[in-house]
Order: sequence, then structure tokens, then C-alpha cells
Amino acid sequence: MDQTNAVILAAGKGTRMKSKWPKVLHPVCGKPMVQHVIDAVHQTAAKANIYVVVGHGAEHVRQELGEAYTYVMQEEQLGTGHAVLMAEPHLREVHGQTLVLCGDTPLITTQTLQAFLEAHEQAQAAVSILTTIVDDPAGYGRIIRDEQGHVTKIVEHKDATPAEQQVKEINTGIYCFDNQKLMYALSRITNDNAQGEYYLTDCIEVLEKEGEKVAAYITRDTEEIMGVNDRVALAQAEKVMRRRINERHMCQGVTLIDPEQTYIGPDVVIGQDTVIYPGTVLTGRTVIDEDCQIGPYTELANVEVGKAATIAHSKAVDSRIGEKTQVGPFAYIRPGTTIGNGCRVGNFVEVKNSVVKDGAKIPHLSYVGDADIGERVNMGCGSITVNYDGSQKHRTVVENDSFVGCNVNLVAPVTIGEGAYIAAGSTITHSVPGHSLAIARERQTVKEDYARKLKQGKQRQDG
Repeated sequence: MDQTNAVILAAGKGTRMKSKWPKVLHPVCGKPMVQHVIDAVHQTAAKANIYVVVGHGAEHVRQELGEAYTYVMQEEQLGTGHAVLMAEPHLREVHGQTLVLCGDTPLITTQTLQAFLEAHEQAQAAVSILTTIVDDPAGYGRIIRDEQGHVTKIVEHKDATPAEQQVKEINTGIYCFDNQKLMYALSRITNDNAQGEYYLTDCIEVLEKEGEKVAAYITRDTEEIMGVNDRVALAQAEKVMRRRINERHMCQGVTLIDPEQTYIGPDVVIGQDTVIYPGTVLTGRTVIDEDCQIGPYTELANVEVGKAATIAHSKAVDSRIGEKTQVGPFAYIRPGTTIGNGCRVGNFVEVKNSVVKDGAKIPHLSYVGDADIGERVNMGCGSITVNYDGSQKHRTVVENDSFVGCNVNLVAPVTIGEGAYIAAGSTITHSVPGHSLAIARERQTVKEDYARKLKQGKQRQDG
């Protein structure tokens, strides 16, 4: 197969979105819709040259997508033909095939693009059109065929005759051109139409009149060609893609207790026999191993979860949770944290930028920040690493097999040696040697009958 190029149309403002952001940057399942289109192209033709036509909010689009693509500026939006023409300086000497896609069709799949490209190559066409059949074609360009079934032209809805408006085969806005013939056709289209725009569809008519072969490939999945023009369509696209993602995971051996209440991003990886409970949100590059239980009501973003881990009613971001580790309920694992194997991070525990090694326990009501917690350490209820002095963060080290009692403050920088014991209620400001007992609290004083005297004094005052 020849070199594949792709021109992604992403210059429109999308006024019906009622947003200050470019339409193509609105996310579907956590990823900008234009990125879904680009990913589908990359998965179809890994070495495709991708040209993104930008206009409204061009800098935002560039910042979001990065520098992996060539950006083409369309200062004025004068139609789809004009948009593709903006890429002509990059394509004029190029041979091969050029895909043209809209950046607001996030549901297009790799499978359909692959079949479309193969059909185009087999037909040896100058241009192939991806089409579909819909019950209500209003608003779409119609595919007009001759008596032999050959495509003769595409007519826009506003320019269609009453007879042409009855045609139910529509243009999806996705094309595959022989690149040199695309360049030829673009040089010959005009804006002599109801909208005063340069239609890319007119290229088909130009090529047909030149005797070139025009082919069409019909996709039966009408959901794929959904264009997102407003928030209602955005929600519909989200629902469709979420259903696709969830079904894919279930077909690969993942149990979703309630798929309609489970939100999984497109790049999430989940192992077999893992169970996902309702209300769970998995996003980014999250990778979950086999035999885990995640949820209910758990949020993981860019988290690696080891085999047979359990996470319930909790949130984790940019972190790693080891095998057979239990997290939650109501725990928060913040960025930069690694929780080892066989650990326990319990209810109302927050861990940030820390390493918690195998077998350690932080059962409840604790904050561990900027710390290294050794193997088999027990952090008692209410234990706190005091990591911030008002201007800088400092690190706490608790070595293997240490025991930290309830309501202990470890004022960093401080090291608790291996096997040490810290008495409950202590505020530790100096390092503790290994296998030592540290007590840092006021000695208890008991004044007998003092409470009774206070009570009697209060009664006299009230009298």
C-alpha cells in the first residue's frame, strides 16, 4: 500500500457548543474528540502523515495535541474544499492516498477505516467516499448514483432538488483520494453554490467528469459517522463510546457489575477476572492486573494496580498499588506514591509522594506525605508525617518492622530506625535509633477530686 496521508478538519468554532473552547477539543470518554479521530487513523496506518487543519482556537488545539502532527492554518472558514486546499503546499508533490476526515466524528473506528482503505485500493479509484444509509437524511449531503449504481456526485442538502432529498444514502464526510488527483480537482472547484463556499464534494464531480473512477464504501454502523455539533450530541457520543469500551472489556474477561454506571477511558487496560463495581471511574493510562476488585465508587487516573488488589470507595492518581494490597474505603492515594504488595491502606488515609513497602499497614485516619515507609511497618490510627515547615517539604523515613502508635506526629526530616516503637501520642522531632522505644509527651498528672470541685464551683456561680 502506498504512503497514506490524512487531513483532519479541525478549524471550525462550533458555535452550537456554546463554549469558549474549540469544538474538537471537547472530550469524549476523557479524550478530545479530534484525538479519537487521529488515533483511529494511526491504528489503521501507523506511518500516516497527519495534517491537522486548524483555525478557531488554533493554539489550544496545538497545545492539546502536541507537536507530533503538521498543523495547517485556515484563517477564514470558506468550506471543506478550502480547508483541504490549505494543506496543498505539503501535499502537492506527494504520491499515495490521502484520507480526509472531520475532527468532530470521534466514533469512527479503525476497523471501518481499514476496510475503507482496502476497498479504495481494490477499486483503484481516484476517490472513494465512505457512505451510510439512514432513515432521516435531513442535513446530510446525498450520494447520487446513475442507473448502473456508479456515484456521479454528492449534493449538499441545501442544494439538493426535492427528488435528491429523498435519497437516503448519505455522505459521511470521510474520503480517500489518490493524492495527485485530489490536487488536480482542488484547483478546479469554485464557490458557485448557495453557501458561497468551496465544497470538497465538488472534487468528486470534477473527477467524474474527467472520466476518473469514483467509488463508495457503505458502512452499516451509522453511529460511527455521528458528527458532534452540540452538547446533546456530545452526550450521545459519550454514551456510545462508553458502551463500546465496556463491551470490549467484558468480552476480554472483565466483570462489570453495572456497565451503565461504570466509566472507563479508552486507554485503560484491565486483566481477566477483575471485577469492576458501579460508580467506578477509570481514566488515563490506568492498568489493572488480573483478579482485582475495584469499586464501588472508586476513581483511578493513571494508576497501576497489581494482581488481586482491592480498592473500594477511594481515589488514586498517578500512583502504583501493589499485588494483594487493600485500599479504602475512603482513601486518597495522591501522585508520586508507590504502595507495595500485601499492604493495607484503610479508611480516611491520605498518602502523597511516598513509598510504602511490602506488608506495611496504614489502617485509618492517617496522613503520610513525602515519606518512605518500610516493610511490615504499622502506622497507628491518627499518625501524621509533618512534612511541611511553611516553606519547604521534608522527608520522613520509617524503617522496616517499626511500630508507630496512635496519634503520633513525625516532624520531618526524621528517621525512625528499624524495629523501633513510638509511643502513642508522641511528637517526634529527632531521629529514633533502631529497636528503641521513643516517648515524647507530657507525663500524666492526676489531681484527685479536682473535677468535683470544678463542678461545685460552677453550681455556686449559677445559683
